[in-house]
Amino acid sequence: MSYFDYNATAPIRPEALEVVVEVMQSVGNASSMHQPGRKAAHRVEVARRQLAELLGCSPGEIIFTSGATEANNLALRAAFTVGSPLVTSPVEHPAVLETARTVTAESPDDLVLLPVAADGLVDLEALDQVFAARRGGVVSLMAANNETGVLTDLRVVAKAAREVGTLIHTDATQVIGRLPVDVTDLDIDLLSLSAHKFGGPQGVGALYVRRGSPLPHRPLLVGGGQERGWRAGTLNVAGIIGLGAAAEAAARGLGEEVERIAALRDRFEHLVTDTLPGCRINGRPDQRLPGVTSITFHGVPADAVLAAMPEVAASEGSACASGAPTPSHVLLAMGLSRVDADSTIRFSLGYATTEAEIEHAVRAVKRAVMQVRAALAEPDGPR
Repeated sequence: MSYFDYNATAPIRPEALEVVVEVMQSVGNASSMHQPGRKAAHRVEVARRQLAELLGCSPGEIIFTSGATEANNLALRAAFTVGSPLVTSPVEHPAVLETARTVTAESPDDLVLLPVAADGLVDLEALDQVFAARRGGVVSLMAANNETGVLTDLRVVAKAAREVGTLIHTDATQVIGRLPVDVTDLDIDLLSLSAHKFGGPQGVGALYVRRGSPLPHRPLLVGGGQERGWRAGTLNVAGIIGLGAAAEAAARGLGEEVERIAALRDRFEHLVTDTLPGCRINGRPDQRLPGVTSITFHGVPADAVLAAMPEVAASEGSACASGAPTPSHVLLAMGLSRVDADSTIRFSLGYATTEAEIEHAVRAVKRAVMQVRAALAEPDGPR
């Protein structure tokens, strides 16, 4: 099996798996005052420091959550105020888009969707036009698109937002552990992430909240007041410690790993497009994640290609939309037709991807596409 679905979830890193198993075999509620509880609380704070080092922030600016979806909800509910704009884009993850629509349901004019170019880049000049008309509020743009890997220039966003007193949130789920990130340098207020995207366990994530940001606590869960009132409930000690171990592992040699994965991605793209006519790479080629490629196989249904190559794990798009009857909202916003959107497969590589997997996947993709094309060319269609 060649695994090419890191954007859905990455294989758990050995360092994370080891500590998760160890903690699951022990006992201790991090809110308890006895020795096992204090030990659990200490390990949680170690993990908080490990993640803070990866993000370039203070440990006290991190709130642990169940994942990026919860973090996105917390961020936008805290940052949005009726009467102020909530600026985002039509290519965001549903965890942002649906939250934005929900919090602005009673004031729909407050929701502003920026246009997107054919290469997947959000029109940041349109952001200036929004800020010229309305001040304050919050802008939420993902650091990297989960389907195309296209990157947002957050420094440009932050500079424009600061001038008009607008808060900045980014869903950085696909970037953390894959590209260097320094939240202080980026000058952002809020950042969401999930551990399982960079080799941590599923079901745990975090929200970065810049110290000094004028944000009220609007928790989704109330109760014991854990995580400084942002997120009540018993801490997921095993998950949090696994997140910390994955963050520390991802930070080691990150620059070299970025180059290695980008080279593997480029080799995969060249081999596929050189041997299969009628293919197109989606997204700005010089401004995207190193391990992501979105390929449209014109006229060939993506679901049929995926079914014809069970030895390759890839995706039609966002994992949260698997089985959805509608094509990718990201690709449609970029101007692809419904037919082309339905003929697009996302391949995403990561820290454990090997050259052998690249060679194996290329052979499988070529065989599957040719098989489906041959079936479609039959007089009675595919059987």
